[in-house]
Amino acid sequence: MTPPTAMSIRELGELIAATFRLGTKPIAVHGSDTPPEGAVFLPSVHRCLATAMIRMSKGEAPSVVYLGEDAKAGCCPGGLSHAGYISRPPAISYFVSSGNPAIPDAPAEYLKATPELVDACFAAEGAITPPGRYLVVRTTESVPDPFTGVRAISFFGRAEQVRNLVAQVHFDRSEPFYPVLVPWGPACATLVTYPAGMAANAPPDSAFLGPQDPTLNYALPPDILGIGLPVRVARRVGENIGRSFITKRTEVAFPGHEEKR
Repeated sequence: MTPPTAMSIRELGELIAATFRLGTKPIAVHGSDTPPEGAVFLPSVHRCLATAMIRMSKGEAPSVVYLGEDAKAGCCPGGLSHAGYISRPPAISYFVSSGNPAIPDAPAEYLKATPELVDACFAAEGAITPPGRYLVVRTTESVPDPFTGVRAISFFGRAEQVRNLVAQVHFDRSEPFYPVLVPWGPACATLVTYPAGMAANAPPDSAFLGPQDPTLNYALPPDILGIGLPVRVARRVGENIGRSFITKRTEVAFPGHEEKR
């Protein structure tokens, strides 16, 4: 088997998905100067980037999608702002919080107590920088080899599978609190913006668990979680597979609940 340190993104995604029994396709994030060959414009799958990623992970959508500075029409404005291609629309602060009757596109979602809190949270992210002229999300199996531009990989799985993946992130880390975070923000931030290092203040060596955004619950099954890993964190996960509980104590990681019922 290819050593994890030398693995392509395709091989790394396959290894992690198989080892942690995810049953879904990992999704890679990178930038590009041109839309990749065979890629489709995001709204042809869904206006929401996170929803498109979920569908891609289940094999229910094309394997490569893109958006960008000249490819915006039909995309969610919040997603475009979290990709760095537009400034954040002021209405979002009201939309996410208590609403504003004077703004037609700002019905209240009550996800934050006040618009000021929304503003403060977005300010805390720091500047958001696009990864290139185009943002590309694609299944890891579609990433060409060789290719070195992948910034992050997101995974989807059931609670037990993701718990094991979280434990693997912690395996070689001494800090107990920050290797895995559940950040506030839209689902696309959890799965793309933060792990891909596009937000200036996102911790570069943390994994991002969630999404905690309930507006994605319509698309994400109630027993499924996502986790976005910066690519160097994903490589550490792969490198440690042979020496951690996931292979040395497989019966602990997967105790066979179904057989015990």
